[in-house]
Amino acid sequence: MKKAKSLSPELPIPSVLTLEQERQVLLDLGNDITRVRDKNDLLILFSKRIKSLFYFTHTIVTLIEAKDETYTPFLLDNTSSPIRTHARYQEMVDFHFSLNDPWIQSVLEADGPISFLLEEVMDLPQSPAFLRVNHSAGVKEILMTKIMNKEKPMGFIHIYSDRDNSFTDEFRSIIKGITPQLSSAIANIIRNEEILDKEKEKSFLLDFCSEIAMVRTREQLANAVHTALYKLNAQRGYVIRKINEDGETLSAYIYDQQLAQSGNADLEEMISTSFPINDGLQNRVLDSYIPLLFSVEREIQRGISSSYLHFWKKIGHKTIVGIRLHQGETNLGILWLGIDEINIQLLQGICSQISIAMANIMANEQIVNTQQEQAFLLDFSKDIALVKTKPELETAIFRVFDKIMHTKLAMIRVFDEDGIHLRPFMFDRTLFENAGILFDELSNHLITSDEPYTAKVLASTEGVMFNVEEEINSGNTYAKLWQTTGLRNMHSLPLVAGDKIIGTIWLLADWLSQLVLKGICAQISVAIANILANEKLLAYKKQLEQENLYLKEQIRNIYNFSEIIGNAAAMQDVYRLMSLVADSGTTVLVLGETGTGKELIARALHNASPRKEKLMIKVNCAALPANLIESELFGHERGAFTGAIDRRIGKFELANHSTLFLDEIGELPLEAQAKLLRVIQERELERLGGKQTIKIDVRLIAATNRNLEEEVKAGRFRADLYFRLNVFPIVLPPLRDRMEDIEPLTHFFIEKFSKNTGRRIRKVAPKVLQQLRAYTWPGNVRELEHLIERSVLLTTDGQLRDVFIPKHNGADKPELAQIANLPLEEIERGYIIEVLKRCSGKISGAGGAAEILKVPGNTLHSKMKKLKITKADYFA
Repeated sequence: MKKAKSLSPELPIPSVLTLEQERQVLLDLGNDITRVRDKNDLLILFSKRIKSLFYFTHTIVTLIEAKDETYTPFLLDNTSSPIRTHARYQEMVDFHFSLNDPWIQSVLEADGPISFLLEEVMDLPQSPAFLRVNHSAGVKEILMTKIMNKEKPMGFIHIYSDRDNSFTDEFRSIIKGITPQLSSAIANIIRNEEILDKEKEKSFLLDFCSEIAMVRTREQLANAVHTALYKLNAQRGYVIRKINEDGETLSAYIYDQQLAQSGNADLEEMISTSFPINDGLQNRVLDSYIPLLFSVEREIQRGISSSYLHFWKKIGHKTIVGIRLHQGETNLGILWLGIDEINIQLLQGICSQISIAMANIMANEQIVNTQQEQAFLLDFSKDIALVKTKPELETAIFRVFDKIMHTKLAMIRVFDEDGIHLRPFMFDRTLFENAGILFDELSNHLITSDEPYTAKVLASTEGVMFNVEEEINSGNTYAKLWQTTGLRNMHSLPLVAGDKIIGTIWLLADWLSQLVLKGICAQISVAIANILANEKLLAYKKQLEQENLYLKEQIRNIYNFSEIIGNAAAMQDVYRLMSLVADSGTTVLVLGETGTGKELIARALHNASPRKEKLMIKVNCAALPANLIESELFGHERGAFTGAIDRRIGKFELANHSTLFLDEIGELPLEAQAKLLRVIQERELERLGGKQTIKIDVRLIAATNRNLEEEVKAGRFRADLYFRLNVFPIVLPPLRDRMEDIEPLTHFFIEKFSKNTGRRIRKVAPKVLQQLRAYTWPGNVRELEHLIERSVLLTTDGQLRDVFIPKHNGADKPELAQIANLPLEEIERGYIIEVLKRCSGKISGAGGAAEILKVPGNTLHSKMKKLKITKADYFA
């Protein structure tokens, strides 16, 4: 035993302590330990009080983490420690050392303090790294003793020395004697720190609650969260991700602005990217009621491929915490925090307040967004209201989609007239520039309503969303095209106008508001329906205009004043009268037998009048049913009589500012004559069933083959109407009184029907003209026209040799009269059969029927097939 010295720090330490002196040292140290309240007091006890009694370099205290069977530094003497400048010092401070290595197990099993030479234990299997680190700094010996709490190991006291044999029996005895009191002091320090931490947490949460209660906007929430989290965590890095409307992804809602200011190039991608909930990490957080701590490296090794995990690793975080943000049972999002330790209660308290504020802000944002969407739809409806054409609609649609970020029009298809096929109506030509060939292949063909994706859309009321990635995996050909745009979802809705589905619309976007989507589509549907209706009306209008021009041109060509055939003296008188009255508005009465060309004269008068730009309206009075004459002439209102389901404009209204030709006026019933007279006199009318008087400006031309004077005498025609009509009579001579016109009329009709039938008749046999002049023509020019048409069809060479003039008395050649009553095809068929019989059935070659008929053999075969001539017909 060494000689003991005074216990006063100022006096030298005795080399050997007596039992009494040892008890006094223990008593003094015990009194000092009772005054220990915190780590600093404990550090002073070791570094000054105990160090004044015995030699050692420094002391640390470590505490056991029972849950993971490790021990970590609790008290450090940074002033005296020789390893404080060592490269691995911070690693040693942060490290969790295993309780399962043999060396520390020997300390746990010892009854008191136990010393070791570092060079003997530092290289043993599983020995803690701090042994070698201390040895490298010159430390030679370590004295270890366990500290207990409630009969369980709580931690260890480490006493180091850079000398050999520093830890004497007296030193060990003193340490062993004060260890129970040190254990109690350390336990008290831990409890005091816990109490203090709880008070700080309570104060922190109260301050945070007060601050967050003032939050109204996302920016204010971001500031409050930033301040709170940086008080808790010196490391940079946090983000709040909100669950998106699709319920399948999360995107950044609030993030660490200081990290953004660091200029990290990958941060922008992390902020703009939406990450799937079911990625193996985020779904675990949302399913947990407590914060979860993850090892970044371990999760990457486990196969979690989300890019944000690699981002955390890249910015230096080894562990991250995920905390569920929720309101009741509804998940709002996740707070991700780069932190090494979890204070569950504190984080839950913070996140509870964040969740409330976030829910309120999101509700306010939803209200604002709804108002903005409604204002947006109102503006769009104003734009759509002005749309009349397809280009105008295209401009309006692209303008509205420019306002909705990341939304593109892929295709609008509309139903064809058959109601089965859908054709492309409109699309964004720039959207699929990277896949032009595939787009042309898929879009430039009609699809039916049974096409699977179209059928699914047409069957829905709310529309269908196709996830591009899922559709790619399922083999959807269209999805390959969608994928080239980089957008995640294809949204499609049926376009409905009234109660009719008119087509489908296909929009590419990551996400779309249902309110906006349905509102836009409803207005687009109406606009497209109107455009299609307008296009149809314009097409009808254009068709009618073209038909009108064609008819006018045809009428001018056919009924031109100068092209009326006839130079007889009687016709010259007609021309003279026509020239006198044509350009006036005078009523004309055209008289003449049937077939003399009364309508031709009426049209010629109209075409020579100032009203020629409008179509002449013709009414055949003999063809009108007695009960419909008034409706046809004057029109009727809806419901005027049974069957009057719509308003109808009469012929007088149609002929307003034009000419009305009343053919066969002598056949008009007396009741209708009276109403016609009133309209002619008053120049106004009322529709049947109507009350409105309609003014008209109509030039009247009437025609009849009756002797109206005799009809008036017989009481079948009103005298006052006759006088109104007989203002300027023109009497057409019958053909028998203008025989000199037979030849020019014959040549005119031959030329006309030769063109129509494809025949080439250049001459007329003299006997034909003689026959024509010898006939009395009871049917006048019309009869001549039909006779020439029949004769042209029966002529097989370039000369008209025969005409089949009927014999009205039936004496000569009754067969001709019979032939004249047959259809033209029957006449032609009979003639070919007779020729075949004469040729003994030979069709082609020398002496064949084709040679006689002067037509190619193939032509004759085709004609026989068309007329159904068989061998039985000419071999009978």
